[in-house]
Amino acid sequence: MPSDFEILRSIYNAFDPFEPLLPGDPVYVNCSAVRGEENILVDVGRQITYSDRITHQLYTGHRGAGKSTELLRLKEALEQDGYRVVYFAAEETDIDPEDAQYTDILLACTRNLLADLQGDQKPIQQWLKSRKTELVDAMQSEVGFDSIDAEVPFSKLTTTLKVSPTARAQIRKIVEPHTPSLIEALNTFIKEAIAQTPQQTTHKLVLIVDSLDRIPSILRENEPSNHEQIFVDRSEQLKMLDCHIIYTVPISLVYSGRAPDLRDIYVCRNSGIADGDGARPGGASMRTGVSHYARAGAPAGVSR
Repeated sequence: MPSDFEILRSIYNAFDPFEPLLPGDPVYVNCSAVRGEENILVDVGRQITYSDRITHQLYTGHRGAGKSTELLRLKEALEQDGYRVVYFAAEETDIDPEDAQYTDILLACTRNLLADLQGDQKPIQQWLKSRKTELVDAMQSEVGFDSIDAEVPFSKLTTTLKVSPTARAQIRKIVEPHTPSLIEALNTFIKEAIAQTPQQTTHKLVLIVDSLDRIPSILRENEPSNHEQIFVDRSEQLKMLDCHIIYTVPISLVYSGRAPDLRDIYVCRNSGIADGDGARPGGASMRTGVSHYARAGAPAGVSR
């Protein structure tokens, strides 16, 4: 029989807010009826499936509210509807959320699209070749740059961006003036790659960029915040990729003075439980979720 400490430790670790639930996990509790917005499959999913044009959406919510879990459910539902979905959590391998800029996000999107889609990479390889010497100098390594697969050098780039502040500044300085040509090359790759899939058109491709909501706000005198610089000032670039896009965004920005600007640029959605009073439906959903997690985390041999 496990000790009380072992039981508590096991249950404690079951409540990991950084580990999203996969679709179909029995721990999941459907909170659609008590969220501030409707079911993600309706609000966000239908924005994609009903639209004749490419859509751009922001998804936000409090930490631990279940955004990643909901986005993974959306991914599964869209795939069942015949869409190709590229999902990645940016902070895991591509960006340092404590010091992230638009350029870092674009490079992360490029790497993940290259990793997921199969197509003619010549436009991307040509873009890299034109800047190889400068980028190799910034990273102090030539490893991967001559790979036949363009995803390899971009993986090297994003890894360096994440772990090396000094190289990060240099890479941004090199890439920043050439982001329009990178987007153009990436869109050419996307169009040709998706044409070889059952989806055939970029209107059936969805890119979901998770964990950008974990970028902390940085305020400097007489400058917009880093959140504003990324999601508002660089919104045109964020929207230029030729596919449906969902970015997670810090909740503080959605409720800031720039909220009207955001809503003019994107479709904004919120994930969260609308009512946490234990005597009301929101509280009941919370209690059910806690019960599911506690039972799942209880060690073998403990009554569940």
